[in-house]
Amino acid sequence: MKHTIEHDLTDSEAKVATERAIAQYRQRYAEYEPFLVWRDEKRAELGFSVKGVKLKGSMELRPGAVDVDLDVPLLLRPFKGVAIAAIDKEVRHFIGEAHKERGQGGKAT
Repeated sequence: MKHTIEHDLTDSEAKVATERAIAQYRQRYAEYEPFLVWRDEKRAELGFSVKGVKLKGSMELRPGAVDVDLDVPLLLRPFKGVAIAAIDKEVRHFIGEAHKERGQGGKAT
């Protein structure tokens, strides 16, 4: 399932926002062993461990959007929505923080 989080940040601001979001996710949900590994400037692998099963996916930065795609085994599909929602919430929070740091304030779109 592919999920898109739209934003109006520069590429570097979007990357920092996603890194901060995953760092926050690591702190809140350490028991799921979340990880994010950048493969290049715009693409990263991400994943979690749930009930001993590793969930893997990808994150891609595009102009105006962050795409998250998780491959989840059938038995864990109910968890997929929870994971995507948690990532979405954290990324949107740090997109808002990037706006504040820029001095624009307000929420991301």
